[in-house]
Amino acid sequence: MKEENCLHAALICLGVLYYSHAVATEKMNHARPSLHGHHEKGKEGQVLHRSKRGWVWNQFFVIEEYTGPDPVLVGRLHSDIDSGDGNIKYILSGEGAGIIFVIDDKSGNIHATKTLDREERAQYTLTAQAVDRNTNRPLEPPSEFIVKVQDINDNPPEFLHENYHANVPERSNVGTSVIQVTASDADDPTYGNSAKLVYSILEGQPYFSVEAQTGIIRTALPNMDREAKEEYHVVIQAKDMGGHMGGLSGTTKVTITLTDVNDNPPKFPQSVYQMSVSEAAVPGEEVGRVKAKDPDIGENGLVAYSIIDGDGMDMFEITTDYETQEGVVKLKKVLDFETKKSYSLKVEAANVHIDPKFISNGPFKDTVTVKISVEDADEPPVFLKPSYIFEVQENAASGTVVGKVHAKDPDAANSAIRYSIDRHTDLERYFIINAEDGNIKTIKALDREEIAWHNISVFAVEVHKQHQEAKVPVAIKVVDVNDNAPKFAAAYEAFVCENARSNQQFITISADDKDDSANGPRFIFSLPPEIIHNPNFTLRDNRDNTASVLVRREGFSRQKQDLYLLPIVISDGGLPPMSSTNTLTIRVCGCDSNGSLLSCNAEAYILNAGLSTGALIAILACIVILLVIVVLFVTLKRQKKEPLIVFEEEDVRENIITYDDEGGGEEDTEAFDIATLQNPDGINGFIPRKDIKPEYQYMPRPGLRPAPNSVDVDDFINTRIQEADNDPTAPPYDSIQIYGYEGRGSVAGSLSSLESATTDSDLDYDYLQNWGPRFKKLADLYGSKDTFDDDS
Repeated sequence: MKEENCLHAALICLGVLYYSHAVATEKMNHARPSLHGHHEKGKEGQVLHRSKRGWVWNQFFVIEEYTGPDPVLVGRLHSDIDSGDGNIKYILSGEGAGIIFVIDDKSGNIHATKTLDREERAQYTLTAQAVDRNTNRPLEPPSEFIVKVQDINDNPPEFLHENYHANVPERSNVGTSVIQVTASDADDPTYGNSAKLVYSILEGQPYFSVEAQTGIIRTALPNMDREAKEEYHVVIQAKDMGGHMGGLSGTTKVTITLTDVNDNPPKFPQSVYQMSVSEAAVPGEEVGRVKAKDPDIGENGLVAYSIIDGDGMDMFEITTDYETQEGVVKLKKVLDFETKKSYSLKVEAANVHIDPKFISNGPFKDTVTVKISVEDADEPPVFLKPSYIFEVQENAASGTVVGKVHAKDPDAANSAIRYSIDRHTDLERYFIINAEDGNIKTIKALDREEIAWHNISVFAVEVHKQHQEAKVPVAIKVVDVNDNAPKFAAAYEAFVCENARSNQQFITISADDKDDSANGPRFIFSLPPEIIHNPNFTLRDNRDNTASVLVRREGFSRQKQDLYLLPIVISDGGLPPMSSTNTLTIRVCGCDSNGSLLSCNAEAYILNAGLSTGALIAILACIVILLVIVVLFVTLKRQKKEPLIVFEEEDVRENIITYDDEGGGEEDTEAFDIATLQNPDGINGFIPRKDIKPEYQYMPRPGLRPAPNSVDVDDFINTRIQEADNDPTAPPYDSIQIYGYEGRGSVAGSLSSLESATTDSDLDYDYLQNWGPRFKKLADLYGSKDTFDDDS
């Protein structure tokens, strides 16, 4: 504390000395001009008088951070015109005037009332003026001056960052640059050594060093090993005053990390690995894992594994799990405990990426021995072959032996085996197997032409362990036997021209045989012995499984015979050979001079020889047209017949009953005109019925009584109504026939009595007796007038 007070006092003394020297220099450099001044010539030769400056100050100095009990005297303003009687008043204005700087208006002394900080503001510009105290009239022009704040070492150095982070590869050479740190000082670098910095290392030795002037941190020890220590904490100091005593300082922390290089080979932690695997394991199954440790990280620590030696190289393989950096031992082939119970492997682990700078450190790989023991497992039976192929002749007798399969128990127990056929593969049950010895036999006859191959599956099961079974495919080939005779390859039908020439070929035939090629072709074609000298046709075997049929004579006639049947014998090449007789149908046809086929019908010769083909076609077309016309005519006739039943949508009032028995009359031609058939004197309003034609219908005149023969008209009508109601063939409703006006030209006139006069008629109805039995009832009713009179 005592040393600090002495240092502070020394600084104040230095500041005062510097201030005194500056004031003297300013007085020498800025002397007051003479009272008379000097003369200057103007542009027109006029003498200008320069105004007299009674006082001029360019700048003052004040030490920053002064903390004395009284205000600091900055300087004094004094004018030559000031006689000391107090009539002159000094005024101060400008930056900080009245706040930081105050002036004594009588003496002109300027004081700093506050502590100044150069780092906040290095200088102030002020203006001073002398005025008359009574009138405030300026006595001197305003004078501007500068107050400079004199720097002292009051700011310590500061680093740009509080903490730095840097990386450097491990095993770097001494002096390798790591990072540069930089500090700054707020003091004035142009004044003294307040801002002159020097760097030094406080922590981190002896591993690192720092350059005093630049702040560059470098490695100080060789072969620093990341695997031994990865991170270092270094403290750097920056001190001002050139590092001398009394200077201020600042520190920063630098974290330096050693980055990895591939300077370590992989190493197995043990010399032998023991593993085991069941003989029931399938290829690709994992057996175990090995791991070589490499302290390096990232790609420098990547390790690849391989099998380089051992009796299990063919049975096992190893792959690399790059996530865990382990070597995975896997099964490559199926194991057999009974054959070999253990294996040995030599496994190598090597770095994937090698740094050439460290290759001299030795090989970056290591080896280890892996011993694998095979464990016994309860295995299913094993067939001696992976598949079986047998042959059997078709049509072989039931019980014929096809072949034999054999399986064994691979386990040491060697259990007995039982065989069976998978019936899903032999649905028709063609075969059976002996459960004890595995002999396969036929149950029924086989037909190669139906099924040439039978693919079945045979099971082998241990007697004492039913769950242990094996399955093997068995293919049975049905050997062909020559049991099918050859036949025509197609349904041949030959045509021969009437004008065919002798020995002319008109068709080539071939054959087909269902048997195998060994029992089929070659085919032999021939004619039966009984017709070998056929006068019409002959056969030629082409010896290529085809035959040609030729004409033996010339001149065929369709009128005499238009069809010939030629038997042909076909034999195959089997042992013994099979043959069959096939019939070739040959038609005789008409051909033109070029041999082109025209017609094969025998009826064509019945026509006139001069009739052309076009004429025949025209005649046939006419016949067809006539037939169509006849059919249409018959169809129309059938459609014109009216149905017995009136449909609901028909208007029964438009149905007309025509009686052809009436005859005569000039107006009968208008029988189909409804208006004409009605009575011109009045319309009775009844609806005619056309569905049935009554045998007897009559309407008695009003006032007439029943006939003497006891015929009651009401009873007659009611009887007919009942008959119509009970007749299943009649429509289900009543109908009354209307006999309209027949016309004036009719000899019979009208037969209806509906239009008769209300009085007795003088007509004579005796002629009705001569009209036959159909009018007998009318004759009985109207024929005898006397009878009616008597009844009345």
